[in-house]
Amino acid sequence: MSPEENIARFRDVYDSLRSEIGKVIVGQEAIVDGTLNALFANGHVLLEGVPGLGKTLLVRTLSQVLDLSFNRVQFTPDLMPADVLGTNMVHETDEGKRVFEFQHGPIFAHLVLADEINRATPKTQSAMLEAMQERSVTAGGEIRKLDTPFFVLATQNPIDQEGTYPLPEAQLDRFFYKLVVGYPTAEELAEVVTRTTEGNSTEVSKVVDGKTLKELQQLVQQVPVASHVKDYAVRLVLATHPATDTALDITNHFLRFGSSPRGAHTLLLGAKVRALTEGRFNVSFDDISAVAKPALRHRLIVNFEAEAEGITSDHVLEKILTEVPRDSEASKVSA
Repeated sequence: MSPEENIARFRDVYDSLRSEIGKVIVGQEAIVDGTLNALFANGHVLLEGVPGLGKTLLVRTLSQVLDLSFNRVQFTPDLMPADVLGTNMVHETDEGKRVFEFQHGPIFAHLVLADEINRATPKTQSAMLEAMQERSVTAGGEIRKLDTPFFVLATQNPIDQEGTYPLPEAQLDRFFYKLVVGYPTAEELAEVVTRTTEGNSTEVSKVVDGKTLKELQQLVQQVPVASHVKDYAVRLVLATHPATDTALDITNHFLRFGSSPRGAHTLLLGAKVRALTEGRFNVSFDDISAVAKPALRHRLIVNFEAEAEGITSDHVLEKILTEVPRDSEASKVSA
C-alpha cells in the first residue's frame, strides 16, 4: 500500500471506533481520543476521575468494538497477585495421577480493565509491572508470554483516599497516558439522563480485530519524525528535570523529580498517532504539544511547596509548553 492508502485505512478504522464508542459514551471526546491514541501506540492508560463519570463504561464499550478477548479485575485490598496472574492447581489425570496444572488468571487477555487499581495493596499492584512492561508473566516458575496486542486500562478515584494505596512512581511510569476525566456539560448531562432513564439500549458493532490492530500499530512506528521536531520533544522532557542546566524556573520551584526517558518515547509515539488521525504522514510541533499533558503529567512529582499552593503537574506543563521554544536555535539564543 502507498502511504496515502495506509493513512486512509488508519483514519477509517479510527473514525469507525470513535463513531461506535460515541453511540454509548456521551461527550468526553478528549478522553476517547486519548484512549484510542494509546491503543494504536500500543500503550496502557490510567483513567482518573470521580465516580459515575463513565470510566468503566468507556472501557467496557471499547471491549465491545474490538474483536479481542476482554477481562475485568475489580481491585480490592484482599486481592492477591495469584488472583491476577494465575496459579498452579492440583489436577487429577484420567490415569488417577495428580499433577500441577497452571490456571491462567484474568491478566491473560488482550484487553484488561483494572478497575479501581489503587484499592489493591502494593504487593498486588506490583504483579502488574512485568505484564505491562514485558508483556509476559512469571508464574508457577515459568515465564509465560501474554497474547498480543495487550492493553491495560486502569481506573482510579482521586478523592476517596481511605483504604487506598497510591500507585508507586515505577508503575505510573508504565502507563502511556494518564487521562483526567472531567464533568459533563449541561447538554451532555441532559443526554446522559435521557439515555439512562428511558430504557434505551444501544448495540455497538465490532470494528477491528487483533491482526488489523497490530498492522496499524506497526504503521504508527513507521511515521517519520523530523530531527528538529524530535529535538523539541527531548527539550520538553529535559525542561522537567529540576536542578539541571535545562530546568526552567518553575521546574526548580515546584518539582522534585521530572519525567523519565519514557516520557520522550510517549511524546513521539502519541504524536505519530495524532498525525495519522489528521491525515499526515509526518509529525508536527503541534502534535507534540497536544499530547504533552497526558504523556507527562503522571511522570512529574511536585514538591511540598507546590502542594501547599495548589500547583499541579498540569500547571507546570502549561508553563513549560509556553516557555520552551520550538526552534532549537531560538533556545540557544535565549540561553
